[in-house]
Amino acid sequence: MNLYELSIGEAQNLLKKKEISSKELTKAVLDRIESLEDKIGAYITVTRDTAIKDAENSDERILKGDISPLTGIPLSIKDLICTKGIKTTCASKILESFVPPYDATVMGKLKQQGAVIVGKTNMDEFAMGSSTEHSYFKTTHNPWDKTRIPGGSSGGSAASVAANMCLGSLGSDTGGSIRQPASHCGVVGLKPTYGRVSRFGLVAFASSLDQIGPITKNVYDTAILMNAISGYDSNDSTSVPKDVPDYTLSCKQEGLKGIVVGIPKEYQSIEGIDKDVYSNIQKAIKKIENLGATLREVALPHTSYAVAVYYIIAPAEASSNLARYDGVKYGYRDFDKTTLMEMYKSTRDKGLGAEVKRRIIIGTYALSSGYYDAYYKKASQVRTLIVNDFKEAFKYCNVILSPVAPTPAFKIGEKIDDPLTMYLSDIFTLSANLSGIPAISVPCGFSSQNLPIGLQIMGNYFDEETILKVAYNFEKC
Repeated sequence: MNLYELSIGEAQNLLKKKEISSKELTKAVLDRIESLEDKIGAYITVTRDTAIKDAENSDERILKGDISPLTGIPLSIKDLICTKGIKTTCASKILESFVPPYDATVMGKLKQQGAVIVGKTNMDEFAMGSSTEHSYFKTTHNPWDKTRIPGGSSGGSAASVAANMCLGSLGSDTGGSIRQPASHCGVVGLKPTYGRVSRFGLVAFASSLDQIGPITKNVYDTAILMNAISGYDSNDSTSVPKDVPDYTLSCKQEGLKGIVVGIPKEYQSIEGIDKDVYSNIQKAIKKIENLGATLREVALPHTSYAVAVYYIIAPAEASSNLARYDGVKYGYRDFDKTTLMEMYKSTRDKGLGAEVKRRIIIGTYALSSGYYDAYYKKASQVRTLIVNDFKEAFKYCNVILSPVAPTPAFKIGEKIDDPLTMYLSDIFTLSANLSGIPAISVPCGFSSQNLPIGLQIMGNYFDEETILKVAYNFEKC
């Protein structure tokens, strides 16, 4: 086995036994990036020199017996998580040269453990997209079929893990942006409960929906990364002061006896669901039942409104959050304009991509005088109904199962000119963000064209342990 093929757990064991060094492991990963990057396009920035230096520091730590679960492990980071001294572009022209003067809280936690950061991954600009085609820099290709999208917006993170161009990655999930690319790339991706992982230093898209989470090669690695990044942070007003369990213990519990699995009746007959996705999900449900779980039908009546609600609330929050990119304090500025208003307009026109502009326009309209009550307020009220649906359902079950995406990865360019069809690819993932619950994507099979398909396991608030337990047992069977 090549070193870059190792999982985090496997590499951790070898580093502990001093059978490999972090420098060897990191170099193997960096060489892998060098050989594949022009074909996959997973990275915006590769930090070769600092990664090797960090790996050498990790090796010194290990020699002294000072080893944490992520010491010496090469990871990639989605390029909207602030990294001190390393460019954080959000895949946008307007931030193409931005170097943050501080680290996001999750970065501080990774550095504390001695993780090695090999680069910043490509994404849809400002996390707005489902295909990683909306990047200012490049389009990322799916490692399983390079003519297809890797998913989005954390497409670079998922592709880097799937192609063994890192051992694990951090992405962000606003409406499925961790789970959907994980599904399309055949890896594991977890969106934690809103408030479980600090958002401090995450460049905001929609503040009430965004959440940082791990993308990894297997469920156990996801548990390792969750242990590292979870916990209360006083710098984030939405962070919840709740003790963090050892998530790896969830991966040591055999069988699913006593677990009640909810099957939403509304998801049984959604139009447009691919037949390969449907059949693989049905097989996955059967396997989970065979592991000892009890199946129970549950109702989520208002989730049919999730797409409509999301595409009012998310753009409205984006409109507010992206107002700061005006060319004044940092980022791209059009110096050719002579008046302040001309500079604002031209900077935003040239600095922001088409999809970002579309969402800002939608959001500004929904918040504008005379329309706020009809759109944003009404969407917020329906959001509450979706939250209540999940609260009611979880009275009768421990987890809820669904597909991650209605189809396997589609061709690059196939939906780029049809935003509505693109938006509908998030139909199964949006509800978890609107309600704030945790959800994981775990590989459950392949389409007739050998494309990965993911199973979504949703859990109750702060019950990542149960979804990890179900995911781990399913992964093993």
